[in-house]
Amino acid sequence: QVQLVESGGGLVQAGGSLRLSCAASGRTFSGCAMGWFRQAPGKEREFVAVISMSGARTNFADSVKGRFAISRDNAKNTVYLHMNRLKPDDTAVYYCAADVSAYPDTYNTDTKSYRYWGQGTQVTVSS
Repeated sequence: QVQLVESGGGLVQAGGSLRLSCAASGRTFSGCAMGWFRQAPGKEREFVAVISMSGARTNFADSVKGRFAISRDNAKNTVYLHMNRLKPDDTAVYYCAADVSAYPDTYNTDTKSYRYWGQGTQVTVSS
């Protein structure tokens, strides 16, 4: 069992930055690949970014490449999503999720691979 709590969302102007945090408790955090997903109104939940167990490997959706970064601190059981040059299209509820099935230094980008999810945090980017 993994409990995930996101924070850091809010309202920001286009071009601004936000850092989302996801604090984990329960199962060993370092044994999970961690992903960020988002869901805009009327749209399906989509992959944003993922980081492998050790942090050695990351991957990003094409829509956020070059603007977003992901990092993790296994000592603090926390994963971060650093969002820069935000656009109105980035407006969504952002969720972090834990994948306990990934092998070390691998990752998955499909929602079905993630067993545990946070409650989400709203990010709104105004134009």
